[in-house]
Amino acid sequence: MTSHALNRLTATRVAGIKEPGRYADGGGLFLFVDATRRRWLFRYTWRGAKKELGLGSARSLSLAKAREKAAEYRAMISEGKNPKAERAKANRYVTFGEYADSFVETMSPSWKNAKHIDQWKMTLTVYAAPIRSLLLHEIETDDVLKVLRPHWSRVPETADRLRGRIENVLDAAKANGLREGENPARWRGHLDQLLPRRRKSSRGHHAALPFNRIKRFMTKLHERPAVAARALEFLILTAARTAEVLHADWDEIDLRQRIWIVPAERMKAEREHRVPLCEAALEILKATPAKSRSGLIFKNSAKGNALSIMAMPMLLRRMGIEETVHGFRSTFRDWASETTNFSNEVCEMALAHTIPGKAEAAYRRGDLFNKRRKLMDAWAKYCGCGTDPGGN
Repeated sequence: MTSHALNRLTATRVAGIKEPGRYADGGGLFLFVDATRRRWLFRYTWRGAKKELGLGSARSLSLAKAREKAAEYRAMISEGKNPKAERAKANRYVTFGEYADSFVETMSPSWKNAKHIDQWKMTLTVYAAPIRSLLLHEIETDDVLKVLRPHWSRVPETADRLRGRIENVLDAAKANGLREGENPARWRGHLDQLLPRRRKSSRGHHAALPFNRIKRFMTKLHERPAVAARALEFLILTAARTAEVLHADWDEIDLRQRIWIVPAERMKAEREHRVPLCEAALEILKATPAKSRSGLIFKNSAKGNALSIMAMPMLLRRMGIEETVHGFRSTFRDWASETTNFSNEVCEMALAHTIPGKAEAAYRRGDLFNKRRKLMDAWAKYCGCGTDPGGN
């Protein structure tokens, strides 16, 4: 590969790219952009077969560092070495946590949406915490059982997914030469002899805080200085979903018009959603210095990237709240149904729920935005955060 084919990108261009796709820097180095992440890839041919290696997130790995890694891999190829095999050897003593994070990063482009990715991250970070520090080749059946048993009877569906995800990670580690022998997380013919078959459970609703407790809760929440507290306040005041808030970007906000436009790719219904911002939600945004109003709104203060999916749930635990983050949408819906005169259509659209029935959906094409603004102002007032919205 000639030198003039290298270094096609610039740091400025990399920072400005938002359109999904692959962007070549040359020498096998690519920036891969999709709806949820930006990452570096190294593509090469080894013995007639095309190979691909993930180098890491573009948020944490600069263009210069990505080029250094790509140059290192090109040097290996020129010496007759396979970069994938060499990296596996170098990572022989990698921990389960390190490899699990890498596995999610590599596989996430093939998964359905950001919510699915966040669920993988949460189970492999929080529930699998007891084995994250263990070396991959040291993990045995007893280690897996220590992870699964506390959850197996209490939350069987979650525990079964956790087992499957640990099995996937360990299978991938074996394929990369980082483990040998049987997979200790395998169910059939192994763990099915050591754990009871999980009982079927009907899908329940997320535990929700009763709406008559929301004002007191919001007062306590407002006293907390953490970024997660501001994100949770914003989530409650907009009746939004966790992933929508965690990945909220300043480009989606119109402060003057008091509107947050969530793009279709981050919505469960895969349709753009306009969210009216009450004054309290607006104040949360305005508290951010003007010079910092770019990129993600709610950033991890230490790393500058998105908050962890567990940031808000852990905040609730520290506050002694047993209900879930997602449950606040139910809190909002119960309040709207039981204490206001707003129509069912307005309330459902505030939650960005899909309209049942093609005929009804075709007939009602508007998004009832002005009525939803009054609803959200009334909600903020009930939460102790707003002024009189002026009626229904």
